[in-house]
Amino acid sequence: MKKLLGLSLMGLSCALAGAAPAKSAECPRGELDARYCDADGDMVADAPTDPKQFVDPSTLVFAYTPVEDPEVYRGVWDGFLKHMEKVTGRKVQFFPVQSNAAQLEAMRAGRLHVAGFNTGSNPLAVNCAGFVPFTMMADKQGAYGYEMEIIVPADSSVQKIEELKGKTIAFTSQTSNSGYKAPSALLASAYGMQADKDYKPAFSGKHDNSVIGVANKDYDGAAVANSVMKRMFARNAVDAKKIRSIYKSESFPTTGYGYVYNLKPELAAKVKEAFFTFNWEGSELLKEFGKAEPAQEAFMPITYKQHWAVVRDIDKAMNVSYACK
Repeated sequence: MKKLLGLSLMGLSCALAGAAPAKSAECPRGELDARYCDADGDMVADAPTDPKQFVDPSTLVFAYTPVEDPEVYRGVWDGFLKHMEKVTGRKVQFFPVQSNAAQLEAMRAGRLHVAGFNTGSNPLAVNCAGFVPFTMMADKQGAYGYEMEIIVPADSSVQKIEELKGKTIAFTSQTSNSGYKAPSALLASAYGMQADKDYKPAFSGKHDNSVIGVANKDYDGAAVANSVMKRMFARNAVDAKKIRSIYKSESFPTTGYGYVYNLKPELAAKVKEAFFTFNWEGSELLKEFGKAEPAQEAFMPITYKQHWAVVRDIDKAMNVSYACK
């Protein structure tokens, strides 16, 4: 990570729609949007001090990060969402978002109450949309994480990163940690490779698109989250023999789960209870996420301040802005 700190790239901004409430009075907020306060210094938005600003929906809307086909995950999450209905006493609706931007916009506009935001978009969700992450998946001993891998077709002549010069490298979206920010920082800082100068960037939109694109030789290489790729291998969504990895990063935190900052506190507490009391044994969640290494088979408590520090370091190195426009 030390290599990344001197890197200076064009900043990114979060362009989101949705009617904003009146700006908060002057208060400590760090990098949070002006509508939020952070009096306790935990780097996430505090709950409103005025009870009239709480939201108390009869139907909770849940969205899982759009790293793969959302409809595949409707069934995967069904058992968990039924458990959340029992714990909260509310209906829970699965919202199949198609992009990180759509998910961020939905929460900022008040249409999304509970969500899993991917590693890279967590800081934008926290600062722009009032997202309060409190848990992520881990194994039963508390081990967690995934790595960014740069992959090429198995029969490609490319053996190392610098041999991708002049070729097409697929990324997912600009908000993705492993699908864009981390590999872009690596290519620039460690190999002196700049987009559009030393290689041609392509944006596939999702990790699964990048993996399949490399397998089909649509791209010369791609940067992906290996947790997604391994799940695809496990369910035979792509032939692992058609792909070869030429780089693996250090471990990053996985998808962070949480709720919108102004969810009524009693309801927010029930949402947290639903995550931490869910029985994984025999569940579709375990069937799907247990394929990861380490296995994702439990929800562990996390804090944005601690667990996303490495991601914020990458964003800082890339001059990423958390300002919403």
